[in-house]
Amino acid sequence: MTEYFQVGVIASTHGLKGEVNVFPTTQDPERFLDLKKVILDTGRDGKKELTIERVRFNKKFVIVKFKEFNDINEVERLRQKPLIVRREDAIPLEEGEYYLADLEGMKIVDEDGKELGILQQVIQTGSNDVYEMKRTDDPDAETVMIPGIKECVKNIDIENGIMTIHVMDGLFD
Repeated sequence: MTEYFQVGVIASTHGLKGEVNVFPTTQDPERFLDLKKVILDTGRDGKKELTIERVRFNKKFVIVKFKEFNDINEVERLRQKPLIVRREDAIPLEEGEYYLADLEGMKIVDEDGKELGILQQVIQTGSNDVYEMKRTDDPDAETVMIPGIKECVKNIDIENGIMTIHVMDGLFD
């Protein structure tokens, strides 16, 4: 299971006092108001925990001020860096809910239990999710796009890492 979840990406600096514009990648941008700390994933240089000092909103961005930075020059190099939280700091799930990141790598089977492939990624389209599956019977085949609708996805078993689908006409064509 995924240990970290991305909640945003630093898009740009904001002003001269070390604030940044964060493009939220979380379902609920208001959650930044409840966060005390986030982790900056710098890639090569590793992860650095940052303390949130102040949060405000402007159009599609969350403007964040971190205690560790007080000048535009200190945050200039943070552009395009993801902000993540630990699983224990993620939004709690309701009964029957799951984190999309936990679906990646899941085995996909048909209603008879025959393995069809592995879920590569979840694509959020707005109307419904689409699950990109790499076929196990033909690794050279193009990936299959499975619509995340109840007529197709019959069961998601997070604990065992298995998604059961109904193979709709045309799905593998």
